[in-house]
Amino acid sequence: MTTAAKVAGVLLLAVVATSLAAGLLSPVSYETQFRESPNAPPCRQFPLGTDELGRDRLARLLYGSRVSLLLAPAAAGLSVALSALIGITAGYAGGWVERATMAAADLFVSLPWLFLLLTVRALIPLNVTPWASILITFLLLGVLSWAPGARVIRSGASALKRSEFALLARASGCPKPRLLWKHILPNLRPLMAAQFWIAIPVFILSEANLGMLGLGIAEPLPSWGGLLGELQDPGRIAGNPALLAPAVLLTVFLSCFQSVFSKEDK
Repeated sequence: MTTAAKVAGVLLLAVVATSLAAGLLSPVSYETQFRESPNAPPCRQFPLGTDELGRDRLARLLYGSRVSLLLAPAAAGLSVALSALIGITAGYAGGWVERATMAAADLFVSLPWLFLLLTVRALIPLNVTPWASILITFLLLGVLSWAPGARVIRSGASALKRSEFALLARASGCPKPRLLWKHILPNLRPLMAAQFWIAIPVFILSEANLGMLGLGIAEPLPSWGGLLGELQDPGRIAGNPALLAPAVLLTVFLSCFQSVFSKEDK
């Protein structure tokens, strides 16, 4: 690992640790309102100022980072689990099951994924509780993104099924469930791990897009997407550059993530 990747890894861990320790680092809650200080500029009490409701922007950034950084890996895990289930079933079964599954995967891949995500989310009621909005966002990200990973895993499962060690295992009388569980699945774990790490930054950006359009995590619970929604008014940025803090943090996190997990640095 290069020096740049090590520095990026330290920054990445710092962002994650800070977000997880939001309750300890922030003296106030993300929903606490200081009615006497709406839209306050950065000061000693409020390092990033307050929003229009008088809520501490730093507290909301810390808690919002935790929400986004926990939601993305959880949704990636669900997506990979679905991809593995569908891809392994298709690759191992073969025949019409494989053809039908890959036809469905091709259909999903051909659709603009972000527009599909926005369309499905817009069909769901928006007046839900914050925790219900987290569950909805988690399920949408995980369930609608199975197709690319399923195609990769199906290809790997199909190749492993025809490999020499699988043929020898079947010739030795190894039952199909044991062959799948003991021989094929362990060899697919690197593929599933790669799909998991690839999905995390994609889901972070997807949640940010949903939040900026008001379709993500519901208020008063913050997330990177919801905080970035304030940047839609450029005039406010000139008056308070601290509004850029969520965008800067998101950029730093994704840049460090890419540097640490890119092939060149491994």
